[in-house]
Amino acid sequence: MTSLQPQLTASATWKEIHAQPGIWRDWAAPLAAQAQEIRSWIAARAPREIWLSGAGTSAFIGDVLQVGDIRLRAVATTDLVSSPQDFLIDDHVLVVQFGRSGNSSESVGLLDLLDQHRPGWDRLHITCNPEGALATRPAPGPGQARVISLPEATHDAGFAMTSSFTTMLLSALACLSEFDAADHLPQLADQADELLKTLAATDISRPARAVFLGSGALTGLARESALKVLELAAGRTVTQWDSCLGFRHGPKALVNDDTHVFVLLHPDSHTTQYDLDIAAEIRAQFPTITVTTIGPGGDISLTASGDVRADAALYVLPAQVLAARWSADLDLPVDDPFQGQNLSRVVAGVKLYLFAG
Repeated sequence: MTSLQPQLTASATWKEIHAQPGIWRDWAAPLAAQAQEIRSWIAARAPREIWLSGAGTSAFIGDVLQVGDIRLRAVATTDLVSSPQDFLIDDHVLVVQFGRSGNSSESVGLLDLLDQHRPGWDRLHITCNPEGALATRPAPGPGQARVISLPEATHDAGFAMTSSFTTMLLSALACLSEFDAADHLPQLADQADELLKTLAATDISRPARAVFLGSGALTGLARESALKVLELAAGRTVTQWDSCLGFRHGPKALVNDDTHVFVLLHPDSHTTQYDLDIAAEIRAQFPTITVTTIGPGGDISLTASGDVRADAALYVLPAQVLAARWSADLDLPVDDPFQGQNLSRVVAGVKLYLFAG
């Protein structure tokens, strides 16, 4: 067991990271019941496309979930609001919007945009705040709306999204696929408990640069992992993310002698060959740096469930834990690393412009 700073263990962020297995167990049965109703509703509404929308971490949920289902399309709320002319097609669309608070400027901006320009589109809001706009604001019709309000414990008090990210991801997966929450969430919780025990005994020093690489659905998860470190270290650890094959095509230029590279090993045996190859290549080219593999058989091992999109909730745990530790090592307030300046827990005050198209 590594020694932990009191300001770390007392932080809401640290508690929220470690609360995830219990949240998933308690949420399994209620989610399964709601997801069954949502799946039937989606089948009856028969949207041509299903868009997965959010801002920041909430957008990365879509990056993970869209893989393997041609109906699904990740469209960040920030892109929709700023460039609606590029997205507002005439087909019937279901917009799934994710939001921890449900009150960010872009969340409200997308509601305004749909109300005015696509009131016939359906909406599914998955949010952690039962009092936010995503939970309480009705759709004008004729499009229909559904809301899933997650357990109160997922409404993270800390700056960084942790339990909110994983639980929104798993909830959406249950609504949009055959993922059986009642059966699989408790199993994932057991695996998360074991992984958190492993991480408690894993001591990794904060590097100046951290790179996260993944393939397929884990590319989006690498992006979220990189953001967690960047946020909680208040930018003092520079981060980068990419696909395992894409990293060779220029982005590898970031690597120097003070870089730690994390490679997420895809559970599929074909794909993991490419993941292992890039890990071996970086170790050979940069023998003085550390490369850590995460996944089945990796340096940080985890048990795959069979659905990589669900497994993403496990793969993100190392980044969450390390980011919180490194934040405390920097003597930053883990729950507010920017101390009220520059970045805030809920993005607000963005000037929104009326779209006349």
